[in-house]
Amino acid sequence: LNETNASVVLTTSHKSKFSTTEWERIFKAGGINVKIQKLDDNSNNLDRKAEILNWIDKNWHYEKFIIIDDDKNLNALPAVIKERLVLTKSLIGINEEDATTAINMLKSHSLVAA
Repeated sequence: LNETNASVVLTTSHKSKFSTTEWERIFKAGGINVKIQKLDDNSNNLDRKAEILNWIDKNWHYEKFIIIDDDKNLNALPAVIKERLVLTKSLIGINEEDATTAINMLKSHSLVAA
């Protein structure tokens, strides 16, 4: 995150357990000082794909974004969105290879608004 100056939008099902300030403290305790946003509370019980597509519809002005998630249903995202997906392994989480892929995607000049 420090290399790319990116912010984080939490998509986890645990996103509502803490406020954004609390999440920022959790990340900071892990050595990551970052501005946190999160998807809206999932009161309609949407699947992750629908939640992310709703966020993109509301936040279309972000030119550079990627999605790092372990939900295999995200493979069904539209191609223009799926090319921004770093699909992690659910029992492992993000690993060095995933992190490198994410950093390279965020640094890419070809990454434009969806």
